[in-house]
Amino acid sequence: QVQVVESGGGLVQPGGSLRLSCAASGRIIFGFNLMAWYRQTPGKEREWVAGISNFGLMPYGDSVKGRFTISTDGAKNTVNLQMNSLKPEDTAVYYCKLGQVWGKGTLVTVSS
Repeated sequence: QVQVVESGGGLVQPGGSLRLSCAASGRIIFGFNLMAWYRQTPGKEREWVAGISNFGLMPYGDSVKGRFTISTDGAKNTVNLQMNSLKPEDTAVYYCKLGQVWGKGTLVTVSS
């Protein structure tokens, strides 16, 4: 069984940066056809942030374009999200999805 765990969330001031990481463990045979980040705030639907599929980089969410960068490691069972120029509206729980498996999320708070 595959488990997905996010890390790297926390409190950051507006304009600052954070790097989220997501790693999979367990029985991974062929890798993942999709490695993606989503985010969610209370009362709202989960929002697409960024992703990498077997076909390459997917479009970023409009609200994060030019500020966030997704990347994977060589083993392709880890995906990272570099977040720069953070804004208060980026505050959310960030979820990683590897294949069909979701992590439990990591909280990012952008506040002075």
